[in-house]
This record gives sequence, structure tokens and C-alpha cells, in this order.
Amino acid sequence: MSEGPTLNACLEKMPLIAILRGISPAEAIPVTDILFEEGFTIVEVPMNSPDPLESIGAIAKAYGDRMVVGAGTVMSEEIVNSIADVGGRLIVAPHFDPEVVKAAKARGMYCCPGVQTPTEAFSALKCGADGLKIFPAEACPPNIIKAIRAVLPKDVKVVPVGGINENNMADYWKVNANGFGIGSNLYKSGKSLDDIRATAKMLVAAAREFMG
Repeated sequence: MSEGPTLNACLEKMPLIAILRGISPAEAIPVTDILFEEGFTIVEVPMNSPDPLESIGAIAKAYGDRMVVGAGTVMSEEIVNSIADVGGRLIVAPHFDPEVVKAAKARGMYCCPGVQTPTEAFSALKCGADGLKIFPAEACPPNIIKAIRAVLPKDVKVVPVGGINENNMADYWKVNANGFGIGSNLYKSGKSLDDIRATAKMLVAAAREFMG
């Protein structure tokens, strides 16, 4: 596994996580080139994309020393190990599975499981989760995140995912969200590289504005 920047350092520099669901290995590097040039420092390729390990391996090889690269929709310990084997350093899941979190930590990887309730959040942290993916964010508006955030340890990273765009990030930021997973609003199969760049530029500009 290549050494690279820490997850916290990346989130502090630019709190946007690119979720490249459906990306093909042929697109992996051209799209990541654009994202990196525009300011993104974290990329995940969901496991329900075509040949995800090939894409993750290629991105990790090209950008692993400058970005945190990993996988989303990770459902088993076996998949965690395959991602580690190709150089991925981040495991993201839509749910909290203790086995997935423990497998990621055993391989020295970052892990952000999906949670919605304080019970799930504290269980995930007890297993060693590095951050909490609040998913789907549509079901957890900022006032709910604020309430959950109030009881969590202050240093825990909270990342809403699902329906996040340039118009609602600031509201979550005000209640101490630390990052945002952005999927189809940024990338979907068939979207042109020019359109991806335009969207990335707009999202980064929005983030820099609320970050101050």
C-alpha cells in the first residue's frame, strides 16, 4: 500500500469525496486527472462499478502519494483485502458491518461505514471507524446531523452522502459536517470530461466559499 496523505489532512484541505460509481478502468485516470487538477484529494470507486479493482489500482498507482484512494459499497472482509492488495487506502460502506471495519483496520486502511443513528455511530466508532458516512443524507437534514454531532466525540469526522450538491453543503458545514461524498451530481457514466471538470470546479468553489 502506497504511503500518502492522511484522511484528515485531505478533508481539511478540501472536504469533497468524489464517488465514481459506474466508472470504467479506461476513464479512471482521465477523470481523476481532472478532479486532482480542480482540487479534489479523495476518490472512491464503488465496488458495483465495472472492474472496480482495476480502476482503484490504476488510480492508487498514479495518485496514491497525493490523494486518498479507495472503494465504496464494500460489503465483506474478502473485498476489503482485495482493495488493500491493489493499493486502496479507504473503505466506505453504505452500512455498518463490524467485520468490514475490523478488516480495514487490520490492513491499516481508513474506514467510513454508513450510519444514521447514534446507536450505529457509537457502535462503528467502538470498532475503530475513522469517520462516519451519514447515509442517505436526504433522510438526515442538517438539524438531525446537528443533534447527532452534539453527542459524538468532537474529533470524529462526519460525512453526509446522498443528494449532496453545491446548494446544500454550506448548511451541513454550519452544523460541523467535515466532508461530503458527491456521486451522480459530479460523475455518472457517459458524462463528458468537460462537464465533469465544470462540475468539479463549481463544487470546489462552493466549498472554498463556506470554508472561508
